Amino acid sequence: MLQRRRKLQAGLLFGVVLVALAALGGGVAGRRMHARATAATAASGGDTEAAIEDDFQEALALVTDNYADEIDYEKANQAAIQGMLSTLDPHSTFFPPADFTRLKQDQDSQFYGIGVTILRHHDGVYVQSPVENTPAGRAGLRYGDKIVEVDGKDAHDWSSEQVSKAVRGERGAPVTLKVERAGALAPLYYTMQRDTVPLPSIRSAFMLRPGTGYVALVGGFTHTTSDELQEALDRLRKEGMRQLVLDLRNNPGGLLDQAIEVASQFLPRGQVVVSVRGRGEYSQTKTYKNTDFDAEDFPLVMLINRNTASASEIVAGAIQDHGRGLLVGETSFGKGLVQRVFELRPWGAGLTLTNQKYYTPYGRSIQRDYSSGSLYDYYVRHSPEDEPAPAQPTAPSLPARRDQNVSLAVPAPTPAPSPTGPAVKTAGGRVFYGGGGITPDIEVKPLDVTTPARARIFDAAFAFTRELAAGQIAGLESYRVEKVQYERDARATDYPITERVVEAFQNFVRRHPELNLTPQQAEAEADYVRIRLREEIITAAFGAEAGARTLLDSDPQLQRALEAFPDAKRLAEAIRNGSDVSLQLNPPTPHARIWFGADSYFDDALLT
Repeated sequence: MLQRRRKLQAGLLFGVVLVALAALGGGVAGRRMHARATAATAASGGDTEAAIEDDFQEALALVTDNYADEIDYEKANQAAIQGMLSTLDPHSTFFPPADFTRLKQDQDSQFYGIGVTILRHHDGVYVQSPVENTPAGRAGLRYGDKIVEVDGKDAHDWSSEQVSKAVRGERGAPVTLKVERAGALAPLYYTMQRDTVPLPSIRSAFMLRPGTGYVALVGGFTHTTSDELQEALDRLRKEGMRQLVLDLRNNPGGLLDQAIEVASQFLPRGQVVVSVRGRGEYSQTKTYKNTDFDAEDFPLVMLINRNTASASEIVAGAIQDHGRGLLVGETSFGKGLVQRVFELRPWGAGLTLTNQKYYTPYGRSIQRDYSSGSLYDYYVRHSPEDEPAPAQPTAPSLPARRDQNVSLAVPAPTPAPSPTGPAVKTAGGRVFYGGGGITPDIEVKPLDVTTPARARIFDAAFAFTRELAAGQIAGLESYRVEKVQYERDARATDYPITERVVEAFQNFVRRHPELNLTPQQAEAEADYVRIRLREEIITAAFGAEAGARTLLDSDPQLQRALEAFPDAKRLAEAIRNGSDVSLQLNPPTPHARIWFGADSYFDDALLT
């Protein structure tokens, strides 16, 4: 009897959700669902929605009465809803209550947690860097602390995502972490009160060199993105900025209105940023223009890669179509679908449902083909001929919650797209193609960091630096980090990676065979080892942002972007003068240094 009651409750939940989808979905999804259900029930002449619910109830009753084990009805319902959405497209997705709560927190550019970035290494989840003025920073958590318990639950085998979910919670609620620290004789316990943790879109903004500003807009497009960018540009102008590198690499997308405002800050008033259209009630094309900003015409170069997706592709496409600047890097992901976000009350769950496509100012659709139905091929392999790639972590989705309530977020993928759509002539007579992401004006590949040796160096460099920063490496006690100095920028003389440090690293890997890295491999990759060690020790001493900045000096995509400013200026001037453009790009300058790129297959650090 209890089982039967559960079955009825579960069936009722699914039935209501299904009816809600049919009513709210509108457009393509609603009509497809209605058409399929009508075809299935036409012979009986039954009511479509009732027939759908009856079919599900009958199937559920059969499972309840005959399945050999206990049934998790909530899990079954979630799978049924997601299965229905997955027949539509890769971006219509169901979110259980906990995930939907996190989704809403991310869109607000803040959440409640302790303020620490964490990363999974070969033997557990570790603290990468505490955030200044957060519970973790005030409590004294350090780089390299291994999280072994959360509120008494064993976390040795947890992923970064599992730790993050356990640590986030209600504001003011306590959470206790048990950590193992290099050099400590016993585990340490930290009890902290959860508080607001900022989740900015712009992770860093500074002067790369006199006259040249750099803005890393990599944290998605949330409600504060446009304001963050305006503040960053105002500050850089006061510091003498005359040209700008805008870094959109690995930006997963987010809110449509914020993408429009970001692009508008670089385009003349009245210029089109993007247009959207769908079917049914969304069939009328809506065009968005810059109506709010008087943009300056300083030279602009943007960095994109294969994880630049959705809202960030809107910005890149608008800049490229109008010839406002040059794009450097790799072809972007290729997500041109717009989702509305629906909350399923009273259960607290939600879903994103595709209802429109977007187009660049001159009419390009950059959405890649997903007709094969394989999410693996869509996110990891562009074609069957591609080599299998390691699984990628997912980035937070960022739904909209304003008037149009649309989302342009996408999990961080690593496809290898190629244009398949029609040719489109843009400003200055330049021709681009749709159907496969935004193709850069200047293609520059990052260093391949997925080789087995470099994968092992990634882990080994962290393990070594964990002990180095704790003062546990004999002869290098001066590298001990007592506390993070957020207010200081790293200088070349801070924690230099000398021959003595490199030799100590080689001895360390010799003593730790579990890292599966030999001293010979480390010696063969000496330049790469130096870059990894430098980033790790600067992160430990000055924070995650400072660590990331050390990589830019050896970033070939950024170095090529700096060389592209004269071409970007000539392009913009030619288009302003109404001339057709036949731009002969200056050849790249060879660079001997290497870069630890962001196309790594290691877990992305999570802020929690």
